[in-house]
Amino acid sequence: MAKNKVAVTNAMRILKAAKIDFKEVEYEADEVGSAFGEKISELTGISPDISLKTLVARGDKTGIMVACIPVKSEIDLKKLAKVSGNKKVEMIHVKELLDLTGYIRGGVSPIGMKKQYPTYVEETAQTYEEIAVSGGRCGITLLMSPEDLKKVTNCEFADLV
Repeated sequence: MAKNKVAVTNAMRILKAAKIDFKEVEYEADEVGSAFGEKISELTGISPDISLKTLVARGDKTGIMVACIPVKSEIDLKKLAKVSGNKKVEMIHVKELLDLTGYIRGGVSPIGMKKQYPTYVEETAQTYEEIAVSGGRCGITLLMSPEDLKKVTNCEFADLV
């Protein structure tokens, strides 16, 4: 009897090595389309309030950084610039994602990027017992506590939206 092999991503390996509790939720990636976060929330049944999208930006002084915000929210680049010590921040171009992070669009996780970039998470995430972030591959979402995300990414919680 053949077993379906569960994909293990770099993000999952890092969480396991750090002995951090998490739950993985798989979904059919082919059904996502372009509105990644909201569609994934719908497919997984995870509330969009706790489902975070991972964005990658570049500051004029500090360089590359990561921001995680609720899927239905828009990032306020001025707030991100202020909290990160920059005068100006802009989103990176999607073609830079793989080289910078090791992840493709739709599968960018704040955990396990090629390099540990400064990471900022919308402060409202702290009000929930559990939050969801990409598992590092289209089709996998990870649920964990905000404190555990902080442990593994050394993120800072801030007003970003």
